[in-house]
Amino acid sequence: MTLAIVFPGQGSQSVGMLAELASQHPVVGETFAEASSALGYDLWERVAAGPAEALNATACTQPAMLAAGIATWRVWRQTNGPLPEVVSGHSLGEFTALVCAGVFNFADAIRLVRTRGELMQAAVPAGTGAMAAVLGMDDAALEAACAEAAQGEVVEAVNFNSQGQVVIAGHASAVERAIALAKSRGAKRAVLLPVSVPAHSSLMRGAAEQLRECLEGVPMQAPQLRYLSAVDAQMHSDVADIRATLVRQLASPVRWTQTVLALTAAGATTLVECGPGKVLTGLNRRIEKRAEITCLAVEDAASLATAINHCQGVPHV
Repeated sequence: MTLAIVFPGQGSQSVGMLAELASQHPVVGETFAEASSALGYDLWERVAAGPAEALNATACTQPAMLAAGIATWRVWRQTNGPLPEVVSGHSLGEFTALVCAGVFNFADAIRLVRTRGELMQAAVPAGTGAMAAVLGMDDAALEAACAEAAQGEVVEAVNFNSQGQVVIAGHASAVERAIALAKSRGAKRAVLLPVSVPAHSSLMRGAAEQLRECLEGVPMQAPQLRYLSAVDAQMHSDVADIRATLVRQLASPVRWTQTVLALTAAGATTLVECGPGKVLTGLNRRIEKRAEITCLAVEDAASLATAINHCQGVPHV
């Protein structure tokens, strides 16, 4: 059995997340204390008590999800969870994967993703951007609908989450037009998401260039684990290449379908999602339906025990 560990991104957060793990594993609180020290405010209190509006602010969500992913990873390792052969992540989750691979120091990454969130929020004035999920439509047909709906504005497919589940983003009015077109052309469902930042669309190019400047000042090391990026579903090992990929990521689609297929093509037979929620695990099961591929989530005591038990045959490093 070959293990891949993947990390969720923005959207999997919730007030009270990881409370059960935190009650049983002190490393969760210790991880959030490290993050709080780097940020200058109590991140765990924000996660534990909310309010949801504060946690869901992009500049807070991103460090919260990074800390949650790293806390879960540390619990995994402390409870004899084996090292994976490869790591990956969905959007913000790529930064979590890179911390686990030794590319970034945790505190540096926490500060970096807060800045990333601030840049994303500032890139498009509040109320002018939107994202929507479109279900049950062919990728090419949806991209054609977006092109027709743009009318001089931006609306693009930005998250290829699984076959028949794609997120679009761009100017709010263009997204509304694309929703209407998609529904008229056979989409089973098309709904606006409660997100004002059109992440991974070309409207993020200015933010991406600012992120490039920030990344130049952050120490990075070559990965100690294999890292597969959801930008292009390719392995990346050179520091300069990883830095450029993270810049490109901000204004490029998340190709999660291709990423999961690339992980299994590289030999992964077990995919474990580390972090709150089970969003990626649901997607992974829809993408890779072969019986010999196991998709698990680790977010509480029961799911941790199940995953640890399943991975008992993996050599411990």
